[in-house]
Amino acid sequence: MKGPYGKMVDGGQRLARVLGEGTGHLLWPRLCLNCKTPTPVNQGTLCQSCWGDILACTAGQYCPTCGLDVSEYAVFDRRCPQCVNERFHFDQLLRCGVYDLGFRDMILAFKNGRTEMDAVLGPMAGHMLQGHPLAGEIEVFVPVPLHWTRRMGRGYNQAQLLARALRFRGIPVSIALKRKRRTLPQPVAGSVGARRRNVEGAFAVGRPASIQGRCVCVVDDIKTTGATLSECARILRQAGAKRVYVLVLAVAGQRSVG
Repeated sequence: MKGPYGKMVDGGQRLARVLGEGTGHLLWPRLCLNCKTPTPVNQGTLCQSCWGDILACTAGQYCPTCGLDVSEYAVFDRRCPQCVNERFHFDQLLRCGVYDLGFRDMILAFKNGRTEMDAVLGPMAGHMLQGHPLAGEIEVFVPVPLHWTRRMGRGYNQAQLLARALRFRGIPVSIALKRKRRTLPQPVAGSVGARRRNVEGAFAVGRPASIQGRCVCVVDDIKTTGATLSECARILRQAGAKRVYVLVLAVAGQRSVG
């Protein structure tokens, strides 16, 4: 029941809450999720510097096949001069940005134990998808799998966490794609040809019904040469996928525009 001083009591409660939040922030300041710099309460999970890095790394046009920065006028039949002679088994690549600056640090942290970074990286990828013309075609997300021994050592698969953190239009996440054998980490595999040989025949589809006749989007954190993503797409096509797109947080081999 409201008394004659109800509004005054409400105002006092709001003042107490504001003072409490302010005191709490002085004693335990909010830290940037990425670099741990003290951050204003109204700025969100990242500091201004880290947001600036993200903006610098996610600007610009890119080739829809290889993901490298390129002017739209240099793209012909979805290919740019850098990948016109390359063969990829996926239909198109979607990316958030380039692998540089603080954005690179966030992805590396996410890959190496900082699973809480999915609270930033997942929504970022989801927002990118929201404005992409292909978004309406995607029917299922499929994360690039880790071999069970590597997953046991790391404790999680970052691609699977990212796919689940997308929360995009209720599209399901399928773990149909399996890694049959342990491969070398791609960064140490060597040349482009060596990387392709490294992942050739390394994947299989364990639940074909979840992808047959559907438009699939393979999810991973970083694209370098594209050998892993292309091999995943090849196996998914063999298992009956109608189309295969790939979505990555970042493409390596470019610098930010900042």
